Amino acid sequence: MRATGQQRGNTMIEVLITLVIASVALLSSAGLQLQSKRSNFDSAQRTTAAHLAEDLLERMRGNPGALLDYTLAGQLGGGVMGQAPATDCGDPAANCSATEMATYDLWNWEQVLDGAQEIGAAGNAGGLAFPTACITGPGFGADGVYSVAIAWRGMTGTVNPGADACGAGSGSYGANNEYRRILVVRSYISAT
Repeated sequence: MRATGQQRGNTMIEVLITLVIASVALLSSAGLQLQSKRSNFDSAQRTTAAHLAEDLLERMRGNPGALLDYTLAGQLGGGVMGQAPATDCGDPAANCSATEMATYDLWNWEQVLDGAQEIGAAGNAGGLAFPTACITGPGFGADGVYSVAIAWRGMTGTVNPGADACGAGSGSYGANNEYRRILVVRSYISAT
């Protein structure tokens, strides 16, 4: 009988050890799942930023007479363009000037950047997290290389990307811009 009592005690210890090992494995798996979700979110944000930058450059390429108007917009994001322009240049029947088209393009593009097309219970649900966009190019809207820089807030802190100052110091990306992610797309655009 003594051997049976010892056998039961050993089995109980084996079960406890197995439970501890299984618990550690499950906690590790949960941590890996969380890291995977963060990485997927950051990847989706970078993909969205790339599509948005290319979209704006194509809008500029399609309206070369107003390249200066695009670059004078300053920093975009967070609704700085305000309400919709008086002239709805999205209507094919509208007869818009190059400047009116640039104003409409910038307003419409900022709506997409901010995620204003997708509204949830807490506000905008699409777009980028705390976006800032900056458009630069040659003076006077001349032929040359134009850049669209888009900054957004990442999920985890990292070294401040110093590639471009767009959005830096705004307070949206942490005290040292450690949450700032940035993508810069450059393209040559002819003014004619």
